[in-house]
Amino acid sequence: MKYIVSLIIVFSLFLFLISCSSTSKIEALKPPLSDDSPMVFKNKTSFISLPTEITLKDIETLLNKNMDGLIYEDNDINDDNTEMKIWKTAPIHLTETNGEILSVIPIKIWTKVQYGTSFMALNDTKEINLNGTITLNSKAHLYNWKLTTKSSIKDFKWSESPNIVIAGKKIPITYIINPTVSIFKSKIAKMIDEAIDSSCDFKPLVLDAMEKISTPVLTNDAYEAWFKLVPVELYVTEAELKNSKITMDMGLKCTMQTMIGQEPKNTFDKNKLVLKPVKTIPNEFEVAVAAVSTYESASKVITKNFQGQEFGSGGKKVMVQKVNLWQNEGKLIIALDLLGSVNGTIYLSGYPQYNTVTKEIFFDKLDYVLNTKSVLLKSANWLAQGTILRKIQENCRYSIQENMDEGKKSMAGYLANYSPMKGVFINGTMSDFTFEKVELTNKAIIAFISTNGKMKITIDGME
Repeated sequence: MKYIVSLIIVFSLFLFLISCSSTSKIEALKPPLSDDSPMVFKNKTSFISLPTEITLKDIETLLNKNMDGLIYEDNDINDDNTEMKIWKTAPIHLTETNGEILSVIPIKIWTKVQYGTSFMALNDTKEINLNGTITLNSKAHLYNWKLTTKSSIKDFKWSESPNIVIAGKKIPITYIINPTVSIFKSKIAKMIDEAIDSSCDFKPLVLDAMEKISTPVLTNDAYEAWFKLVPVELYVTEAELKNSKITMDMGLKCTMQTMIGQEPKNTFDKNKLVLKPVKTIPNEFEVAVAAVSTYESASKVITKNFQGQEFGSGGKKVMVQKVNLWQNEGKLIIALDLLGSVNGTIYLSGYPQYNTVTKEIFFDKLDYVLNTKSVLLKSANWLAQGTILRKIQENCRYSIQENMDEGKKSMAGYLANYSPMKGVFINGTMSDFTFEKVELTNKAIIAFISTNGKMKITIDGME
């Protein structure tokens, strides 16, 4: 972003290094003072491909964080003749086998069973205590940012003998409970699936992340430069579980802007963000940035840059006290308030252009505004000489190659194992920046810049 900011500033600076003249008729060309109407321009959308890899270990961490202590409770004995409470007694351990998740869960189960007179020769209601480890085999399905599973109990291992409470004493019933443990299997498996479903819904996290990145960021205090990203649509493919990792492709369609001046409003509404499950996503990102510099803000910045500088020929010199900018019929009008050999305001106009071969911004058909030239011929023809204007035009070229190289170097830091938060790593490659065009609107100078590349997100060690 530092590259984009400096590009706007330098572009504006060299555009205005054009000393010249003044007339009251020119003021009539100046548009009304800025109003609150929105700035309208067409900005290409950007697409960021985000292949994402999540280790099973991080899913395990998430489950253990969200499933702790009492993880299930059923206090209604009338619906199926049982009450049940289940506690997790130690961390869950997950492994992957042939694309399925194997879950080892240490648990303690307390259940109250309402028996009929013929069941196990017991009458009325009895409490049963189970303490051990269950192993579940789960078919995982990660779709539309939610992990769901369909589990079946593969094994029970008792850490102590199952028992019932009779007259306040625990009576071992391993020989009875083992053949009848199937009573609990489907209920426990369903409970685990429901716990995984509620713990691994990533959609709220994704939406919160989108809201966070859409907040305008101040990138440069001195120039009041802001960067703004507006998410439009978010895509995700079906996930695959392999080699103890969950892989999926995500894609973000968005618009990007840099703005000089007052902090832009955050217009993003996460409730309106379109979330789309898709089959495939391109593996490259394409980024188009609209670098916006309002005339009012650019005028203030450039006025600061002119402070203390003199321009002229021989003993005739002027200093620029203030700069004002606006556009008229596709031309940029530059008003320079001068002090020195010429006191007053002079005006220049021209068309901003970009040379793709030399990577230079230059100004085609740069000239004094007609009325300004007439005044200079009468009172300061030294300033109106064509040789001086040509020198001005020659000095109004600026190569942005160095800035592009600096920008690429800066962004490369975000693609070399960059970690925005613990356990999240970003890697990738990026092509050179391409300067596409410059546009003038009623309120701003807009430079359009683009690049492309590849990016990958790895989640490993998240807490």
